[in-house]
Amino acid sequence: MTIANQKMDKLRNATSLKTNAHVDLREWFFKNLFLCSAAIGIISLILIGYFIFREGFAAFSHSGVSGIVLGDQWLPPALFGIAPMIVASLVSTAGAVIVGVPIGVLTAIFIAEVAPKRLANLIRPAVELLAGIPSVVYGFFGLVIIVPLIQETFNVPAGNTILAGIIVLAVMILPTVITVSETSIRAVPRTYKEGSLALGASQMYTIFRLLVPAARSGIMTGVILGIARALGETMAIIMVMGNSPAMPGSLLESARTLTANIAIEMSYATGIHASALYATGIVLLVFIMALNGALLYLNRERAR
Repeated sequence: MTIANQKMDKLRNATSLKTNAHVDLREWFFKNLFLCSAAIGIISLILIGYFIFREGFAAFSHSGVSGIVLGDQWLPPALFGIAPMIVASLVSTAGAVIVGVPIGVLTAIFIAEVAPKRLANLIRPAVELLAGIPSVVYGFFGLVIIVPLIQETFNVPAGNTILAGIIVLAVMILPTVITVSETSIRAVPRTYKEGSLALGASQMYTIFRLLVPAARSGIMTGVILGIARALGETMAIIMVMGNSPAMPGSLLESARTLTANIAIEMSYATGIHASALYATGIVLLVFIMALNGALLYLNRERAR
């Protein structure tokens, strides 16, 4: 009987060792798989940055950083000032954020907390469908509807203006802001709302003084993604803003953004001209990184 028990124990130990080895191998595989995935993302970012900086270095050597960033004349192959494009990009993005973010956040609050479930289930797919519309379709919408409307309303020679770009970009960032904000508001523990209502607070007070501040981090993430979408948009902007490389004097003048400048001229640019377009991409990348970094820092500080 003792010998049989010993044999059974040895068999169990051998089986346990095989199981542990199998589990350890699987753990090792997935751990390295996740590590490789993260490394691919980081390496891709480094390679993109290296390639853009390498190609744009010749333009900075030719005109200098101040000559490109602060120059107000774009006349290739002699002058490569992109200050008008920087102003147009920043103004159009800021306008889109001012118009689109409040509408997006309020819509997210309505879907998450105010609307009946049946109505919310109708609005949510519509917002997701809005996110799937190609940018060229937004451009057609702006070209056919918004541009003539601006021309008639403000009595300007052409409606292809910064204002048209702001309106189109505001519509384009709505799906991102709404989706991320709604998800963040829904992620707030329901006990927060129940406790506030139990203490006698109204629904609106609970939403704006409790739920929205608790979801601020996620809402800010949606805003950052919306800003990145607005800064990086190209096709729709080319169709509605007129693409003039001159410094704009008002919202009712034509302008060209950084992305539009690259898309319009890259197909035929050569030599130092092409390098100047890569330099434009460097400036755009720096702006996006700085803006996102500043917003993330402010969001983290406020959360503390």
